[in-house]
Amino acid sequence: MPADFIDKWRARWPEWIVAEVFVQAPMREPVLVWAALQQELTDAAWGGSDPRPGEAKLAWWQEELAGWRRGARRHPLGSILQRQAAPWTMLAAALPSLAASRERPSNADEAFAALLPLAEALAAIDAALFDAPASDGEAGLIAASLLQSRFAQAGAEGAPLAVLARAGDSDPRPIWAAELRQRWPRHRAGSRPRRLWSALARARLDLADPVRPLPLWRTLPIAWRAARGGRL
Repeated sequence: MPADFIDKWRARWPEWIVAEVFVQAPMREPVLVWAALQQELTDAAWGGSDPRPGEAKLAWWQEELAGWRRGARRHPLGSILQRQAAPWTMLAAALPSLAASRERPSNADEAFAALLPLAEALAAIDAALFDAPASDGEAGLIAASLLQSRFAQAGAEGAPLAVLARAGDSDPRPIWAAELRQRWPRHRAGSRPRRLWSALARARLDLADPVRPLPLWRTLPIAWRAARGGRL
């Protein structure tokens, strides 16, 4: 059932119970399903100690997403997303680069570059689902959000080699979080859901633990500012 995957995403992003009030009610279910699909893909790429099960899952997803264009679907999330006229084959084509991003990057530039093919596909699907053309630099913003989300699956394993060298024997996560804050793009996403997701991801980087959810009282003004100016 799609609800199972949505619940898993909500468990990781409990702030959404506040932020979703800024999304029009008819769009809330598609937004949640799309968020859940992205989490399924990144969990497959970065989760677990052995990369092979995740690689197999992503290969399956490549076939699944290619089938959506032909009207075929097997995954429960497809019951809502497959009928949407979005470039699912573009997302399928980006999945090998997502699998490759599991390898530890040399530096921040390499970390961002590894995720750009996926980020560009996500931006294109956002534009199709939410009728909001992607803004300049949106792929970089999505890549930054993905790097923040990688803390949830990989922790210090996602930190670049250059960050490990700076950290020495200390925990590299605060250094990597600080570098992501510094490099966070100033561009604004075209769609309201992406602006909300990006704002929550960026705000989490200000916490001592970049995975820990934001307090709900803090979520409201962040979501309000992110929602301003959008169409959805």
